[in-house]
Amino acid sequence: MISLFSLILVFFAFAEAEDHESRVTVYANRGDNITLPCHLESMTPIFGSRIRWSKVEDDSSEADVLIDLGIHSKTYGDFLDRVYLLKADDSDASLVITDLDVKDYGTYKCEIENGLHDKVIEVDLKLQGVVFPYSPRLGRYNLNFSDAQAVCLEQDAVLASFEQLYEAWKGGLDWCNAGWLSDGTVQYPITKPREPCGGSKLISGLISYGRQHKSNSRYDVFCFTAGLTGRFYYLIQPQKLTYDEAVEACKKNGAEIAKVGHMFAAWKVLGYDRCDAGWLADGSVRYPISRPRKNCSPTEAAVRFVGFPDKKQKLYGVYCYKPQQ
Repeated sequence: MISLFSLILVFFAFAEAEDHESRVTVYANRGDNITLPCHLESMTPIFGSRIRWSKVEDDSSEADVLIDLGIHSKTYGDFLDRVYLLKADDSDASLVITDLDVKDYGTYKCEIENGLHDKVIEVDLKLQGVVFPYSPRLGRYNLNFSDAQAVCLEQDAVLASFEQLYEAWKGGLDWCNAGWLSDGTVQYPITKPREPCGGSKLISGLISYGRQHKSNSRYDVFCFTAGLTGRFYYLIQPQKLTYDEAVEACKKNGAEIAKVGHMFAAWKVLGYDRCDAGWLADGSVRYPISRPRKNCSPTEAAVRFVGFPDKKQKLYGVYCYKPQQ
C-alpha cells in the first residue's frame, strides 16, 4: 500500500524534474528561419503561462527577445517583428527567428512560468562562419572596445566570442597581434610558438591579456562573420581601377564594393579562390586563396592582405557583393 507520504515525495520529485534547467545547441546559417526548442514535458498546456525568451549577453545580463502572456505577445530590440512562438502543440513554447543574421549568434533562455510545471532551458545558437583579425588603416593597436565593435559592424561582422576564437584556433588560426573579444578580454591565438609572438617556449593556445579598460586600452580586434546570402565576386574589368572607380564599377554592375567580412565568408564557407588583388570597402586590398600555389599564397590557404594603398593608384581590380533580392 502506498502511503500519503510516498505520494507526496513522488509529486515533488516530478515537479522538481519539470523545474530543472536544460541546454541544447542549434546550428544554422545566415538568412535561415530557425526554431529554438522549448517544451513542457508534461501534458500540462502552456496556455495561461508567462513565457519569456531572452538573449544572454557577455556580461551574463539578459536582454528581452519575446514575452508572451497568452493573449498578448511583445518582441524587443533587434528581434522586433522577427520572432514568434511556434506553438505547434499545447506544450510548445519554441521560438522562431526569421532571417537569421550574424548578430543573432549566442545563448538564449526560455522560461515558462505556470505554477507547478515551470521550465527553464538554454539554447546555444551557432552560425556557420569565420573569425578574422582586423587592423584599421591607422595600423595595429589603435582600437578601443567601442571602436572594435564599430569596425566589425562596418565589415559585415560582429566582435568574435571567446568560443568562436577558440574554435578558430583549433582550426589552425595563428595570429600574433592581440585583439578584443566580445566579452571585453584581449587575446590572440598561437598554434606555432615563436619568439616574435611571446617566445618559442610559449604553449600553443589562446594567449590572454585578460579584461582591459574598454575606453583607454587599444588593440586590434577579432571579428566573426557568417555565410553569405548574396553573391561575392571579382569584377572583370579591362583595366585596373582607383578606389573611387572601383566603387562606381560595382554600382554600375548593380552591386556594392565588397567588405572584408564578405571576402572572408566567401573564402572560408564557399572556398572562393582568386589570385587577383582587389579593392574592398575599407580601402584595403586583399585576395582570397583556398588552393595554395606558386605566386598565390604558396604555403597556406588564406585571405592575403596587400595593404591600404593610396586610393588614387590604378593598380588593382575590385571585389563586389550583390545582396540577395
